[in-house]
Amino acid sequence: MATAIEESIRSGEHLLVQAGTGTGKSLAYLAPALTVDGPVVVSTATLALQSQLVDHDLPRLADAVTPVLGQRPTFAVLKGRHHYLCLARLENSTEDEPEDALFDAPGRGGGGGGGGGVKWLGEAGRLGKQIERIRDWAMETETGDRDELDPGVDDQAWRLVSMPARECVGAGRCPYGAECFAEASRARAREADVVVTNHSLLAVDMLAGRHIVPPHKLLVIDEAHELADRVSSAAQAELIPELIDRAARRSRPLLTPELAESLVAAGDALAVGLAEAPGGRITGGLPGPLREACTLLDAATRGALEKIGDVKADDPDPVRKQQAKAVLDDLSKTAQRLLEEAEHDVAWVEKPDGGGAGRRALVVAPLSVAGTLSTHLYEDRTVVATSATLALGGRFDTVARALGLAAPTEPAADPTRPHPRAAALRPGRPEPDRPGTTAGPTQAGGTQAGGTQAGGTQAGSAAADAGWRSLDVGSPFDYPRQGILYVAAHLPRPAASGLPAAAGEELLGLVGALGGRTLGLFSSRRAALQAAELLRARTDLPILLQGEEALPLLVRRFREERASCLFGVMSLWQGVDVPGDACQLVVIDRLPFPRPDEPLAAARAAAVDASGGSGFASVSVPIAAVRLAQGVGRLIRSSGDKGVVAVLDSRLETARGYGAFLRRTLPPFWYTTRPDVARGALERLGKS
Repeated sequence: MATAIEESIRSGEHLLVQAGTGTGKSLAYLAPALTVDGPVVVSTATLALQSQLVDHDLPRLADAVTPVLGQRPTFAVLKGRHHYLCLARLENSTEDEPEDALFDAPGRGGGGGGGGGVKWLGEAGRLGKQIERIRDWAMETETGDRDELDPGVDDQAWRLVSMPARECVGAGRCPYGAECFAEASRARAREADVVVTNHSLLAVDMLAGRHIVPPHKLLVIDEAHELADRVSSAAQAELIPELIDRAARRSRPLLTPELAESLVAAGDALAVGLAEAPGGRITGGLPGPLREACTLLDAATRGALEKIGDVKADDPDPVRKQQAKAVLDDLSKTAQRLLEEAEHDVAWVEKPDGGGAGRRALVVAPLSVAGTLSTHLYEDRTVVATSATLALGGRFDTVARALGLAAPTEPAADPTRPHPRAAALRPGRPEPDRPGTTAGPTQAGGTQAGGTQAGGTQAGSAAADAGWRSLDVGSPFDYPRQGILYVAAHLPRPAASGLPAAAGEELLGLVGALGGRTLGLFSSRRAALQAAELLRARTDLPILLQGEEALPLLVRRFREERASCLFGVMSLWQGVDVPGDACQLVVIDRLPFPRPDEPLAAARAAAVDASGGSGFASVSVPIAAVRLAQGVGRLIRSSGDKGVVAVLDSRLETARGYGAFLRRTLPPFWYTTRPDVARGALERLGKS
């Protein structure tokens, strides 16, 4: 992998690398990165990986190469502006109008729960105590980085002392510009050899014209399977009644009473429109009440922005004026975007199931970000994208297209068609022709280092000008000897949501054979709850359920209590790392296809169908492949791990075409559909 990256640095070809758990991929890309003349940027999807790079991998590598290079490489972390304490906002935090504390609405950077509403006075007191603690911390912190505040504060408190980029007046016009923590972090990044950032900030940088991240020649994207979704989120916008109300309160001192009331009226109209509209994707144009609300909001925000005018150096409070302008400008652009109803956008209504209390929003997002990535991701730099999950069904085509790379010159694999090797996937035999070491054989659609899967050109695409290569370095783990993939092919095809009775009995038998030590990954909260209730009623095992305690506490208990089981939903599919015998059975209740009511996935599938393709094959199957591979990857985390992955969805074995495609995406475990074989293996593990 390091050799292939070195070749890409030299040739300028972009590189996709699939590197499984345990390959040491971070050192494989950091080592050649230090040979680049100028800064290198590494982007991650998760804070855990970012911390691993900054706290462990980079210091170790710097120590090792200093004698060779004659100087110590430097590195820095670059986060979004809202991650840093803003001294200007901190100064004004006690002067904010009471509504900002007592009636604060969830912002886009917040937790996303709730639909606004009054905060109890006890909460206001708690908020004040948190602000005072931040004040004390501000006197001693050198970075102002929220992650260094221990113990931390909640999102509502942090919003009062941080500044989103769109609301910042800039260091030149801010009274605290010379002391700005966010500006200092950017300055450190400009001087560093390696800059570690995150996908969300990388996405914002691309959409904003690439002036946030320092100029660089090499970009390494780790956890690359997450990038397209993060870019889509960055390009997403929403209208929330509480946010409009908050904007009206903040800008009221700068407006005439009539203009302020027009903003309030627009927020009220949006609240009524959201209450009447059904949740889910909007397919036939904006409903009348929502269109009327957007029209009112567009007119109100235009009038307000015209009244406020430009932010000037001699304004009595340029910070507050810029904050008001930025929020109003966002609302105006979002309203106009929704009213345009462009073909390349998807709009939907977000509201709680059952119509109860909770967050309500009108949301718009791009149908695809592949064009954005093709135009902005690859220009003037070499890109190395890596992940444990890039070769879906043994090919890189699908992920490459999602990342805006030129399509292969040969036809892309259709997940619904049998693969030439599908016949080899017999129950009870490991899948052949899969790399088990870093020198493993080439997969279908993959290459050895130096080979080219696709380097065709595409008009207007900077990515295709340099071409791209793909490489699967395999894994150091002996999957056929360390693990079993058991598919319960005898179970009925899952239909209704929740946990079917037959699947529940199968789960009981598997968990009972091992005696706990089970991570249950479920497709819905309802199924996880039913599974927990079933095992609590019929076993004496400690059953931990996501949502009953904070997730880090649950994971720690699962790690420490040998007989425990941890059940949960999608966030567990990627976020749990429990090596050793604490986790020897991973149970997946059903194939993780996107739900029919997931707006973006449904819209993308419909667009493919309309163009004559198969939306299910092109959209739903690849999404399920990535999720399934991530979930299955929870089992083997080290060379000493052993266990069983049990999939209680017979379609993984019986579905013609996509079943084999999904199996080819997974590590090459020893494969069986026999319940007695799976239980026997678990019983032996339970006794060991």
